[in-house]
Amino acid sequence: MYIIYSTEHEDIPEPKTVEFVLGMRLIRGQFFFLSYRQRPSDHKDGRAFSSRREATKDKMSCLKCLKYTMCVVNFIFFLCGAAIFGLGIYISTTTKYLTFFPSLSIVNLASALFVIGIFVTSVSFLGFLGALKENRCLLISFFILLFLLMLAELTVACLLLFYETDIDNYIGKELKDSMQKSTGGGNNTSIDWNMIQNTFECCGVNNFTDWDGTKIPSSCCKTEPCTSYWKEGCYLKLKNWFETNLLGTGIAVIVICSIEVLGMCFSMTLFCHISKSGLGYK
Repeated sequence: MYIIYSTEHEDIPEPKTVEFVLGMRLIRGQFFFLSYRQRPSDHKDGRAFSSRREATKDKMSCLKCLKYTMCVVNFIFFLCGAAIFGLGIYISTTTKYLTFFPSLSIVNLASALFVIGIFVTSVSFLGFLGALKENRCLLISFFILLFLLMLAELTVACLLLFYETDIDNYIGKELKDSMQKSTGGGNNTSIDWNMIQNTFECCGVNNFTDWDGTKIPSSCCKTEPCTSYWKEGCYLKLKNWFETNLLGTGIAVIVICSIEVLGMCFSMTLFCHISKSGLGYK
Protein backbone atom coordinates (compact mmCIF):
# COMPACT_ATOMS: atom_id res chain seq x y z
CA MET A 1 0.00 0.00 0.00
CA TYR A 2 1.30 3.47 -0.78
CA ILE A 3 -0.02 7.04 -0.60
CA ILE A 4 -0.23 9.41 -3.54
CA TYR A 5 -0.81 13.10 -2.73
CA SER A 6 -2.96 14.45 -5.51
CA THR A 7 -2.67 18.24 -5.61
CA GLU A 8 -2.62 20.67 -8.48
CA HIS A 9 -0.90 23.51 -6.61
CA GLU A 10 2.07 23.44 -4.33
CA ASP A 11 0.60 25.95 -1.88
CA ILE A 12 -2.95 25.16 -0.86
CA PRO A 13 -4.85 27.86 1.06
CA GLU A 14 -6.13 26.85 4.46
CA PRO A 15 -9.87 27.04 3.59
CA LYS A 16 -9.41 24.42 0.81
CA THR A 17 -9.35 20.73 1.53
CA VAL A 18 -6.38 18.44 1.07
CA GLU A 19 -7.10 15.32 -0.92
CA PHE A 20 -5.27 12.12 -0.05
CA VAL A 21 -5.49 9.49 -2.77
CA LEU A 22 -4.80 5.98 -1.59
CA GLY A 23 -3.69 3.56 -4.33
CA MET A 24 -3.76 -0.20 -3.95
CA ARG A 25 -2.01 -2.46 -6.49
CA LEU A 26 -3.95 -5.55 -7.48
CA ILE A 27 -2.60 -8.75 -8.99
CA ARG A 28 -3.90 -7.89 -12.46
CA GLY A 29 -2.03 -4.60 -12.38
CA GLN A 30 -5.11 -2.48 -11.86
CA PHE A 31 -5.49 0.28 -9.32
CA PHE A 32 -8.41 1.19 -7.13
CA PHE A 33 -8.32 4.72 -5.78
CA LEU A 34 -9.95 5.76 -2.55
CA SER A 35 -9.86 9.43 -1.67
CA TYR A 36 -10.16 10.89 1.81
CA ARG A 37 -10.72 14.56 2.37
CA GLN A 38 -9.37 16.11 5.54
CA ARG A 39 -10.68 19.53 6.55
CA PRO A 40 -8.56 22.07 8.45
CA SER A 41 -11.14 21.92 11.23
CA ASP A 42 -10.01 18.35 11.90
CA HIS A 43 -6.68 19.71 13.08
CA LYS A 44 -8.50 22.13 15.35
CA ASP A 45 -10.62 19.29 16.73
CA GLY A 46 -7.44 17.37 17.47
CA ARG A 47 -5.97 20.30 19.31
CA ALA A 48 -9.23 20.72 21.28
CA PHE A 49 -9.18 17.04 22.20
CA SER A 50 -5.58 17.38 23.37
CA SER A 51 -6.53 20.41 25.48
CA ARG A 52 -9.43 18.53 27.04
CA ARG A 53 -7.13 15.63 27.81
CA GLU A 54 -4.64 17.96 29.52
CA ALA A 55 -7.48 19.55 31.50
CA THR A 56 -8.63 16.10 32.59
CA LYS A 57 -5.11 15.29 33.76
CA ASP A 58 -5.03 18.51 35.79
CA LYS A 59 -8.36 17.64 37.39
CA MET A 60 -7.13 14.17 38.28
CA SER A 61 -3.97 15.63 39.83
CA CYS A 62 -6.05 18.07 41.88
CA LEU A 63 -8.33 15.23 42.93
CA LYS A 64 -5.39 13.12 44.12
CA CYS A 65 -3.95 16.07 46.03
CA LEU A 66 -7.28 16.63 47.81
CA LYS A 67 -7.63 12.93 48.55
CA TYR A 68 -4.27 12.50 50.21
CA THR A 69 -4.44 15.81 52.07
CA MET A 70 -7.78 14.82 53.53
CA CYS A 71 -6.37 11.42 54.47
CA VAL A 72 -3.57 13.12 56.43
CA VAL A 73 -6.02 15.47 58.18
CA ASN A 74 -8.25 12.56 59.16
CA PHE A 75 -5.27 10.62 60.45
CA ILE A 76 -4.43 13.50 62.81
CA PHE A 77 -8.09 13.67 63.79
CA PHE A 78 -8.00 9.93 64.47
CA LEU A 79 -5.02 10.40 66.81
CA CYS A 80 -6.97 13.03 68.77
CA GLY A 81 -9.86 10.60 69.21
CA ALA A 82 -7.47 7.86 70.29
CA ALA A 83 -5.93 10.24 72.86
CA ILE A 84 -9.38 10.97 74.32
CA PHE A 85 -10.13 7.26 74.48
CA GLY A 86 -6.78 6.66 76.20
CA LEU A 87 -7.58 9.37 78.74
CA GLY A 88 -10.79 7.53 79.54
CA ILE A 89 -8.82 4.34 80.14
CA TYR A 90 -6.41 6.20 82.41
CA ILE A 91 -9.21 7.72 84.48
CA SER A 92 -10.97 4.37 84.81
CA THR A 93 -7.82 2.79 86.24
CA THR A 94 -6.75 5.55 88.64
CA THR A 95 -8.40 7.81 91.21
CA LYS A 96 -5.62 10.37 91.33
CA TYR A 97 -6.96 13.93 91.80
CA LEU A 98 -10.55 12.73 91.32
CA THR A 99 -10.90 12.59 95.11
CA PHE A 100 -11.25 16.39 94.99
CA PHE A 101 -14.71 15.91 93.47
CA PRO A 102 -16.63 13.44 95.67
CA SER A 103 -19.91 13.78 93.77
CA LEU A 104 -18.25 13.11 90.43
CA SER A 105 -18.53 9.46 89.43
CA ILE A 106 -15.37 8.02 87.95
CA VAL A 107 -17.39 5.51 85.94
CA ASN A 108 -19.57 8.20 84.36
CA LEU A 109 -16.59 10.40 83.48
CA ALA A 110 -14.62 7.52 81.98
CA SER A 111 -17.69 6.34 80.05
CA ALA A 112 -18.22 9.83 78.63
CA LEU A 113 -14.61 9.94 77.45
CA PHE A 114 -14.98 6.46 75.94
CA VAL A 115 -18.03 7.55 73.94
CA ILE A 116 -16.37 10.78 72.76
CA GLY A 117 -13.19 8.96 71.78
CA ILE A 118 -15.05 6.27 69.83
CA PHE A 119 -17.20 8.89 68.09
CA VAL A 120 -14.20 10.98 67.03
CA THR A 121 -12.22 7.98 65.76
CA SER A 122 -15.27 6.66 63.88
CA VAL A 123 -15.89 10.01 62.19
CA SER A 124 -12.23 10.32 61.20
CA PHE A 125 -12.23 6.79 59.77
CA LEU A 126 -15.39 7.63 57.82
CA GLY A 127 -13.71 10.67 56.28
CA PHE A 128 -10.52 8.74 55.54
CA LEU A 129 -12.41 5.95 53.78
CA GLY A 130 -14.64 8.37 51.88
CA ALA A 131 -11.63 10.28 50.55
CA LEU A 132 -9.67 7.17 49.67
CA LYS A 133 -12.58 5.47 47.87
CA GLU A 134 -13.97 8.73 46.42
CA ASN A 135 -17.36 7.87 47.90
CA ARG A 136 -19.67 10.88 47.91
CA CYS A 137 -22.08 9.33 50.40
CA LEU A 138 -19.31 8.81 52.96
CA LEU A 139 -17.93 12.29 52.34
CA ILE A 140 -21.24 14.05 52.93
CA SER A 141 -21.88 11.90 56.02
CA PHE A 142 -18.45 12.86 57.34
CA PHE A 143 -19.20 16.54 56.74
CA ILE A 144 -22.54 16.38 58.60
CA LEU A 145 -21.13 14.47 61.59
CA LEU A 146 -18.15 16.80 61.87
CA PHE A 147 -20.46 19.81 61.69
CA LEU A 148 -22.60 18.38 64.51
CA LEU A 149 -19.45 17.76 66.57
CA MET A 150 -18.37 21.38 66.15
CA LEU A 151 -21.84 22.55 67.16
CA ALA A 152 -21.63 20.41 70.32
CA GLU A 153 -18.21 21.86 71.17
CA LEU A 154 -19.48 25.39 70.61
CA THR A 155 -22.49 24.70 72.82
CA VAL A 156 -20.29 23.39 75.64
CA ALA A 157 -18.01 26.43 75.38
CA CYS A 158 -21.00 28.80 75.57
CA LEU A 159 -22.41 26.94 78.59
CA LEU A 160 -19.05 27.15 80.39
CA LEU A 161 -18.94 30.90 79.84
CA PHE A 162 -22.58 31.44 80.77
CA TYR A 163 -22.44 29.37 83.97
CA GLU A 164 -18.91 30.39 84.96
CA THR A 165 -19.98 31.61 88.42
CA ASP A 166 -22.04 28.51 89.16
CA ILE A 167 -19.18 26.26 88.06
CA ASP A 168 -16.80 28.24 90.26
CA ASN A 169 -19.05 27.78 93.29
CA TYR A 170 -19.51 24.09 92.52
CA ILE A 171 -15.76 23.45 92.39
CA GLY A 172 -15.24 25.31 95.69
CA LYS A 173 -17.97 23.27 97.39
CA GLU A 174 -16.56 19.99 96.05
CA LEU A 175 -13.08 20.85 97.29
CA LYS A 176 -14.38 21.65 100.78
CA ASP A 177 -16.33 18.38 100.88
CA SER A 178 -13.20 16.47 99.92
CA MET A 179 -11.32 18.20 102.76
CA GLN A 180 -13.76 16.76 105.27
CA LYS A 181 -13.09 13.27 103.90
CA SER A 182 -9.34 13.68 104.14
CA THR A 183 -9.30 13.83 107.96
CA GLY A 184 -7.40 11.09 109.72
CA GLY A 185 -4.75 10.79 106.98
CA GLY A 186 -3.70 7.67 105.11
CA ASN A 187 -6.53 7.72 102.54
CA ASN A 188 -6.24 8.82 98.92
CA THR A 189 -7.95 12.15 99.56
CA SER A 190 -5.49 13.06 102.30
CA ILE A 191 -2.52 12.07 100.12
CA ASP A 192 -3.79 14.17 97.20
CA TRP A 193 -4.38 17.21 99.41
CA ASN A 194 -0.91 16.98 100.92
CA MET A 195 0.65 16.75 97.47
CA ILE A 196 -1.30 19.76 96.18
CA GLN A 197 -0.48 21.87 99.22
CA ASN A 198 3.21 20.99 99.05
CA THR A 199 3.43 21.59 95.31
CA PHE A 200 1.59 24.91 95.16
CA GLU A 201 2.54 26.12 98.66
CA CYS A 202 -1.06 26.70 99.63
CA CYS A 203 -3.42 25.66 102.40
CA GLY A 204 -7.10 24.73 102.23
CA VAL A 205 -9.53 25.87 99.58
CA ASN A 206 -9.49 29.61 100.33
CA ASN A 207 -7.01 29.68 103.27
CA PHE A 208 -5.92 27.59 106.26
CA THR A 209 -9.16 28.39 108.16
CA ASP A 210 -10.97 25.91 105.91
CA TRP A 211 -9.43 23.19 108.10
CA ASP A 212 -11.47 24.50 111.03
CA GLY A 213 -12.49 21.71 113.39
CA THR A 214 -9.80 19.37 112.10
CA LYS A 215 -6.08 19.15 112.53
CA ILE A 216 -4.23 21.27 110.00
CA PRO A 217 -1.90 18.96 108.03
CA SER A 218 1.83 19.52 108.05
CA SER A 219 1.76 20.24 104.31
CA CYS A 220 0.27 23.65 105.19
CA CYS A 221 3.31 24.62 107.23
CA LYS A 222 5.87 27.00 105.81
CA THR A 223 8.67 25.71 108.04
CA GLU A 224 9.48 22.86 110.38
CA PRO A 225 8.64 22.97 113.23
CA CYS A 226 5.30 24.40 112.15
CA THR A 227 5.01 28.02 113.31
CA SER A 228 3.06 29.53 110.39
CA TYR A 229 0.84 28.37 107.53
CA TRP A 230 0.55 29.23 103.89
CA LYS A 231 -2.02 32.01 103.67
CA GLU A 232 -3.17 31.54 100.09
CA GLY A 233 -5.82 28.95 99.27
CA CYS A 234 -5.20 26.12 96.84
CA TYR A 235 -8.19 26.96 94.66
CA LEU A 236 -6.82 30.40 93.84
CA LYS A 237 -3.38 28.92 93.23
CA LEU A 238 -4.82 26.33 90.86
CA LYS A 239 -6.80 28.98 88.97
CA ASN A 240 -3.67 31.09 88.57
CA TRP A 241 -1.77 28.04 87.35
CA PHE A 242 -4.41 27.31 84.72
CA GLU A 243 -4.44 30.95 83.61
CA THR A 244 -0.65 30.90 83.32
CA ASN A 245 -0.87 27.85 81.06
CA LEU A 246 -3.85 29.24 79.19
CA LEU A 247 -1.72 29.91 76.12
CA GLY A 248 -0.92 26.23 75.69
CA THR A 249 -4.57 25.30 76.23
CA GLY A 250 -5.68 27.92 73.73
CA ILE A 251 -3.21 26.68 71.12
CA ALA A 252 -4.45 23.11 71.60
CA VAL A 253 -8.08 24.23 71.16
CA ILE A 254 -7.20 26.26 68.06
CA VAL A 255 -5.34 23.31 66.54
CA ILE A 256 -8.28 20.96 67.14
CA CYS A 257 -10.78 23.45 65.69
CA SER A 258 -8.51 24.07 62.70
CA ILE A 259 -8.31 20.35 61.99
CA GLU A 260 -12.09 20.10 62.12
CA VAL A 261 -12.60 23.10 59.84
CA LEU A 262 -10.01 21.78 57.38
CA GLY A 263 -11.73 18.40 57.42
CA MET A 264 -15.07 20.00 56.59
CA CYS A 265 -13.59 22.17 53.82
CA PHE A 266 -11.65 19.33 52.23
CA SER A 267 -14.60 16.93 52.38
CA MET A 268 -16.99 19.37 50.71
CA THR A 269 -14.40 20.43 48.11
CA LEU A 270 -13.64 16.81 47.30
CA PHE A 271 -17.36 16.02 47.15
CA CYS A 272 -18.00 18.82 44.64
CA HIS A 273 -14.91 17.93 42.61
CA ILE A 274 -15.96 14.29 42.33
CA SER A 275 -19.52 15.31 41.42
CA LYS A 276 -18.36 17.63 38.62
CA SER A 277 -15.87 15.09 37.28
CA GLY A 278 -18.41 12.29 37.37
CA LEU A 279 -15.92 10.09 39.20
CA GLY A 280 -16.11 7.93 42.28
CA TYR A 281 -18.95 6.04 43.89
CA LYS A 282 -22.24 7.67 44.72
